[in-house]
Parts: sequence; C-alpha cells; structure tokens
Amino acid sequence: MIAEPTRRRILDAVRSGERSVGELVEEIGMHQPGVSRHLKVLRDAGLVEVRRDAQRRLYRLRPEPLMELDAWLEPFRAEWAARLDSLERHLQRTAEPIPPSSKET
Repeated sequence: MIAEPTRRRILDAVRSGERSVGELVEEIGMHQPGVSRHLKVLRDAGLVEVRRDAQRRLYRLRPEPLMELDAWLEPFRAEWAARLDSLERHLQRTAEPIPPSSKET
C-alpha cells in the first residue's frame, strides 16, 4: 500500500494540508488518471479523505491510521534500540586502541 513510492509522495503532499487533484498532478508529475488511481487506493485504505468544493475534490491526510501503525511499530523500535545499545557496549568493551601511525610523530 504505502510502500509504493507515488503513494508516499501523495501522502507527503497532503500532509501539510488539502490539495486538489490538479495540484497533486503538478506536484507528483504524473498524469491525472494515474494520480486519481493512487488517490482511490489511499482513500479506500482510509489514509486520505476527500471533500467537494464546487467542481474540485480536495484531498487531505487522515493521520489516525498512521498513528495506529506508529503505535504498532513502537515495540519493534524499542527492541532494535536495545539491541543496538548492546552492540555499542560490546564494541566499546572489546575495541583495541589504534596505535598512532609513524607519520604522526
């Protein structure tokens, strides 16, 4: 879903506020039918919502699903942080000092 680069670019574009399809077409650099297909996928997944403003459709980010994903990822981040901290401590304990080279004297 959001692994697709164009969809990530669309999410980045609507993160700061509403965008029309035309604005997204310009920003993304893709033809309107392609942007619309990606918007439909994002809308069906609940990541963006749309509202009508006369003839335009304005899209904006729905942060709730991304907040749920962030909460789900947190235990994995904590696990990797602990492992990397452990690796750093191990390397500090086992590292041998590098002797000065003869050029430095």
